[in-house]
Amino acid sequence: MKLLRVGPVGAERPALLDQDGTLRDLSGLVTDVDGALLADESVLSRVRDAAAAGELPVLDAEGLRIGAPVGRIGKIVGIGLNYHCHAAEVGAEAPAEPIVFLKAPDTVVGPDDTVLVPRGSVKTDWEAELAVVIGATARYLSSAEEGLAHVGGYVLANDVTERAFQIERGGTWDKGKNCETFTPLGPWLVTADEVADPQALDVKLWVNGELKQNGSTSDQIFPVGEVVRYLSHFMTLYPGDVIVTGTPAGVAAGQPEPMPFLRAGDVVELEISGLGRQRQEFKSA
Repeated sequence: MKLLRVGPVGAERPALLDQDGTLRDLSGLVTDVDGALLADESVLSRVRDAAAAGELPVLDAEGLRIGAPVGRIGKIVGIGLNYHCHAAEVGAEAPAEPIVFLKAPDTVVGPDDTVLVPRGSVKTDWEAELAVVIGATARYLSSAEEGLAHVGGYVLANDVTERAFQIERGGTWDKGKNCETFTPLGPWLVTADEVADPQALDVKLWVNGELKQNGSTSDQIFPVGEVVRYLSHFMTLYPGDVIVTGTPAGVAAGQPEPMPFLRAGDVVELEISGLGRQRQEFKSA
C-alpha cells in the first residue's frame, strides 16, 4: 500500500493512493499513519480489504498539500558514508561499521514544502536517500533477515545537510543535520510487502533541472537489513522510528571547486523508483 498524510501543516489526515492513482480518505478507519498503525497488522489488513473493495471515499487532490507520510516520529537515525561511490567521491575510506548520527523529528517537512537555507550557511547540500520506517520493536536482533522483518515501510527522503556546520564547526555531525526543514519525507510510505528488494532501487536527484545524483541502493556498503540489525544493538528501535540510510555519489561536497552548494531560489527534485518524487524550493531562513 501507498500511505499518505494530506492537508495543512499540523492538521494532516491519513490517506491512501490506490492502484489507479486515486487518492482515498483513510480517516474513517485510522487516526494517523504512524508507528501504531504500522505495528498493528489487523488494522493494516482492514485498510487493505477496504481499499480492495473500493470502500474508501475519494479525496479531491486538487490543491491538497501532501505532508510527511509518517506522523509522531520518535527518532530519526542517520547512516553516513553508506555508499561506496559516495565515500570515494569525498575521499573517505569505506567505514568498517555504520557511521551513526541522529536527526530531530521536528526537522521533518512534506515532500514539496519549502526548505530553508540556514542563516550563515555557505555549504547547504542535498542528499537523496532511502528512508526505512520501523514496523516492530527491534532489540538486539541477530541477523540481517531479522532486520528486514522489522521494517514497516520505505520512504523517499532528502537528508539536507550544511557541510560547514557538520565538519568545520567542531562537535558532531548533528550541527549540520538538524536545521529546520532539513528532512523532507514522502510523498508516500510504501509498506514493506510491496518492496521486493530494497537493494534494487534507483535513486536520482536534480538541482535546477540538472541531474546530480544517479545511483542505486545496490551500492550500499551496509544494506537495509544489516543497518537495522546493527542499530538494534545500540538503541531500541520502535514502530514509527525512521532510518535514513545514506546517499549515493553526486552531492555538492563531492564535486570540484567551486562546489555548487545550494542557495535561496534553487529547486531540488528527487525520486526513488516506486517511492515517488519530491520538489523543494530553497529560501533563506
